[in-house]
Amino acid sequence: MKIGMLAPLWERVPPEKYGGTELVVYNLTEELVRRGHDVTLFASGDSITSAKLHSIRLRSLRAHPDQLNPNCYTMLHSAECFRNADQFDLIHNHTGWNSVPMSSMVDTPTVTTLHDRVNKEGALIFRTYQDHNVISISDSYRKCAPNLNYLATVYNGIDVDGFPFQEKPADQPYLAFLGRFSFEKAPHLAIKVAKATGSRLKIGAKLPDNPNDEKYYKEMIEPQVDGDQIQYVGELGFEQKVELLANAQALLFPIQWDEPFGLVSVEALACGTPVIACARGAVTEILEEGKVGFLCKDENDLINAVSRIDKIDRAICRSYVEERFDVTAMTDGYLKAYSKILKQPVVQVA
Repeated sequence: MKIGMLAPLWERVPPEKYGGTELVVYNLTEELVRRGHDVTLFASGDSITSAKLHSIRLRSLRAHPDQLNPNCYTMLHSAECFRNADQFDLIHNHTGWNSVPMSSMVDTPTVTTLHDRVNKEGALIFRTYQDHNVISISDSYRKCAPNLNYLATVYNGIDVDGFPFQEKPADQPYLAFLGRFSFEKAPHLAIKVAKATGSRLKIGAKLPDNPNDEKYYKEMIEPQVDGDQIQYVGELGFEQKVELLANAQALLFPIQWDEPFGLVSVEALACGTPVIACARGAVTEILEEGKVGFLCKDENDLINAVSRIDKIDRAICRSYVEERFDVTAMTDGYLKAYSKILKQPVVQVA
C-alpha cells in the first residue's frame, strides 16, 4: 500500500528532544516500512526515516525559526502533501484540523489522528467537514470533541525494545518528572510531593516558549529548584530520557488537565518504572490502579502513593507495556482502520 504520512513541521521526525507526536509518527512510519508498505513521510528535511522523505524545509521550524509566521510553512507543508495525493492509496494526517479542508479537494482517502485538543477553530472545521475520518488516541479523548466522525481508537505505541528494563531504581533514589513547564503538566505539584515526602526530584522538561508558561516557570518552578533535592536536568534527548526514567523510583504525572494519552507514562513503564498520576483524561484508561502505579485524585493522594511505590512489581510494568503499547500493536490498529477506509483488507507485504 502507498501511504502519504503527513507529520507536523515544528519538530523533526523523530524529535531530537521533546515531541510526542513526532515520535509516534516515527514509530508508525518505521513499522509500516518494515512490513513492506511504500510510505512517503512529509516532514522537515532534517528528519531521519526509512521511508521516502518529502519536505519543503531543510530543518524543522523549531530548529530554524525565521521571519515568517510558522502557520505559513505549515499550510505550504500540508498543501505539498495533498498536491501529490494521486500518488497514494491513503493519506494519514497528524497535523490536526488545519489540513482537513485540503483533504476534501482530493479523491485520495484521508484519515486524521488527533493528538491534541480540538479548539474552537478546529470544531468549526470538523462541523464543516463532518464526513472526515478521525482516529482518537484514547476513548476518553472523545469527550472533548464528541461529535466527530470517529473511525477507531488507536493507542500510541513505542518501540519497547528501545527502553532497557531496569530491575531496580538507582542506588540514590529519586522521583522523576518529564514533560513541559506548564500548569496543566503541573511540575509544581511534583515539587510539592517531593518536598512532602523528603524525596529527591529530577525534572526533565522543555523550557517555556510562550508568555503564560514562562510566567508560570518563573514564579512557581525556578525558585524551587535548588540543584540538590529539586534538580532541573534540562530538556532531554532520547538516551538521557531513558536513563532518567529507568533509574527513577517512580514517574510523577500530576496532570491538571484531561491528557489525551500521556506517552511518557508508557515510556516509564517500559523501563519498569511505576507511575504515580492524577486520574484525569486518558490516565484511567492507560494505567491500571495498583498494578503499574497509583491513580490519585489530589495532592494528598500523590504524597501517600510515594510510600507505597515499592509494592509495584517493576517486571509487571514492563510486560504491561509489551502487551498493550508496543509499536506493533499500534500499527495493527492503524492497518485495521485503513482497511475500513479503503473498504478492503490491507495486504501485508512482509
